[in-house]
Amino acid sequence: MTSRERFRETMRYGMPDRVPYFEEGLRDDVLAEWHKQGLPPDADLAAMFHVDARERMPVNIEPIPPMERPLTTREDFLELRLRLDPDDAKRLPDDWPARVAAWRTREHVLELQLHRGFFLSMGVRDARTFDPVVYLLHDDPRLVHDTLNLYSDFGARLAERILHEVDVDCAIFSEPIGGNDRPLLSPETYGRFVLSSYRPILDAARRGGVGTLVYMTYANARPLLPGVVRAGFECLWACEVNVEAMDYLSLRRRFGRDLRLIGGIDLDTLLEDKAAIRREMERVIPPLLAQGGYIPLADGRVRANVPFDNYRYYRELLEQLTRRRGGE
Repeated sequence: MTSRERFRETMRYGMPDRVPYFEEGLRDDVLAEWHKQGLPPDADLAAMFHVDARERMPVNIEPIPPMERPLTTREDFLELRLRLDPDDAKRLPDDWPARVAAWRTREHVLELQLHRGFFLSMGVRDARTFDPVVYLLHDDPRLVHDTLNLYSDFGARLAERILHEVDVDCAIFSEPIGGNDRPLLSPETYGRFVLSSYRPILDAARRGGVGTLVYMTYANARPLLPGVVRAGFECLWACEVNVEAMDYLSLRRRFGRDLRLIGGIDLDTLLEDKAAIRREMERVIPPLLAQGGYIPLADGRVRANVPFDNYRYYRELLEQLTRRRGGE
């Protein structure tokens, strides 16, 4: 199977030849540290470990030019409206026609990000810009609704423009919404303001034939997930999670086949010894793999404090635990 076929078969609870192997990319500082630990400078990690090819479409979904402050006034909204033109030529790379032609015969997974989530859309970048936006939910809810609906119309029209030309394997909504203890918005507030605004984009993605709608979130978003599933998201990709709250075995028991899963392996386990790594991976991978609709992956990008020997053990054990189906 190609990487694309393997991903699609997994997401439809089918019978892939094996589970897809994803990698979020290794930063230069990680590789530099591993070279100090004995990894040869010319080592080809792609040859050492199987990785299924995937590509995030180079589509600009931010305001052009970027907004310089959080959105808190009607004047900010009017300015944002001028900067969210889905037909702006800068949304797509200059070689777009050539890319479209190449994608028609691709064998890899093609991802399209359609939303950056509530806080980034409202211009929150740090603690200083957080409070004014949160107060706005109470002080001027109409402005928040109008802003999110503006993003919704923009996202739906951009999706239609792209999906008219390209068959995409998954659409990703990135939602950095939680702290370690809980989400930063209540389920009721999140549903009323945010999830309701996603509907036109989700509908456009479905009309465009997108195979899987992915909700990519961080920390502890568990209280929001019932609403997320009701809104139509089909797959959860949780990163840098609160392990107790976002445990994938528990989530699968709660949501069953309604929620496919990517991730689920506690990245911090890779800082421990090999016995701990094996315990975590044997706890999570075999039962979820047996149920299908699951791509095992560490729940965040590997950091420089992870020893290469531990990373190698994780990748080799991953392949051992996932040799199944298709005669393997």
